[in-house]
Amino acid sequence: MRKSLLAGVAGLALAAGSVSAQDLKFTPGEGGYNWDSYNTFAEANDLSGQTLNLFGPWRGDDQALAESVWAYFAAATGATVNYSSSESYEQQIVIDTEAGSPPDIAILPQPGLIQNLVSKGFVEPLGEETASWLADNYAAGDSWVGLGTYAGPDGEDRLYAFPYKIDVKSLVWYSPDNFEDAGYEVPESMEELKALNDQIVADGGTPWCIGLGSGGATGWPATDWVEDLMLRTQPAEVYDQWTTNEIPFDDERVVAAIEEFGAFARNDDYVAGGAGAVASTDFRDSPKGLFSSPPQCYMHRQASFIPSFFPEGTELGIDADFFYFPSYAEKDLGNPVLGAGTLAFITNDTPVARAFIEFLKTPIAHEVWMAQTGFLTPLQSVDTELYGDPTLKKMGSILLDATTFRFDGSDLMPAGVGAGTFWTGMVDYAGGKDASEVAIEIQSSWEGLK
Repeated sequence: MRKSLLAGVAGLALAAGSVSAQDLKFTPGEGGYNWDSYNTFAEANDLSGQTLNLFGPWRGDDQALAESVWAYFAAATGATVNYSSSESYEQQIVIDTEAGSPPDIAILPQPGLIQNLVSKGFVEPLGEETASWLADNYAAGDSWVGLGTYAGPDGEDRLYAFPYKIDVKSLVWYSPDNFEDAGYEVPESMEELKALNDQIVADGGTPWCIGLGSGGATGWPATDWVEDLMLRTQPAEVYDQWTTNEIPFDDERVVAAIEEFGAFARNDDYVAGGAGAVASTDFRDSPKGLFSSPPQCYMHRQASFIPSFFPEGTELGIDADFFYFPSYAEKDLGNPVLGAGTLAFITNDTPVARAFIEFLKTPIAHEVWMAQTGFLTPLQSVDTELYGDPTLKKMGSILLDATTFRFDGSDLMPAGVGAGTFWTGMVDYAGGKDASEVAIEIQSSWEGLK
């Protein structure tokens, strides 16, 4: 553990560990893994005696999973890998870089923080070759190049970060038994989804469970809805302009996306408990209506983590399943996917750091974590049969089928907006406030931060 990780913030709890060639989870040469990629990388990279210092967000069980991957880098290269994290990793990476003692590689889930580090000259560009590799090897490759591209200290855009380990948000959860009992089919377009809404109401049911409650973060589930609907009503370029305020928050296209959310959430017939219950229902409790008898609702739009709040004993794939939150057939905008994830970048430009980025390009660096739990990848060359369970495999297929991927928009906005007035504005809108008025207030708050 480096001294810089202990300095600066007193009392920070840290997690650290090192991995070696003896720690391999799966024996090279066995199973369906892409050992050719591993062997080719090993032959090209002899880093014996060198040390790679990695810093990332994973702790506990997630740290063990990450280190099970790093072990293959150590085994292939002969390098020692030291991994560390902190409960306040966002602050710690700033402390380390500003103190001149950064890790070789940092991995973070906050593009905005990465941009700040890049603009201060603390991050090294990855180069055009890596940008081309991402474009050619990741599904919706240009989207991933865009996600890892930032304006450098000179104002020029370059690829600085490598996306690795992705989360998917464009999901609708449902009970297969409830659908089968009612004779409903999984919709394949937004038009079919809206027709299903009306069919469920006509049959005496309620289509959706929606809850925005989340303590001090109340409102954030609605921002995901709006972001998904922006990607389904406008080209991705408009989404990008919105998240950077190149177009104002009160642009008519943004207001229209908010109103699209309102078509679901502000219709008493569409929401369990009526529209008035949306803002006050805790998001952790809202999916439980899927499992009541008779069902209080038939669908719940939420990210991949939500099964953690399903009733105990719920079996995914049987008691609960999901489908892709569909796009409009008539708008011809492809299959956009909203999500999040982590990005790896070089903060100490060494041969071992450069080699680690090359390692992340190998299928084995993805398949080892895929075969366990909690990992999704858009890398097209992986064997999807290696996913640790059918749920992850199905989510992985959504990533591979995506024509566009965009990071959670509120996380790309200034915190005062994305984790502030956007949240509260959506609560106001769910409560009946006019979408245009809400959008004007959010835009005003954004201008106040400039």
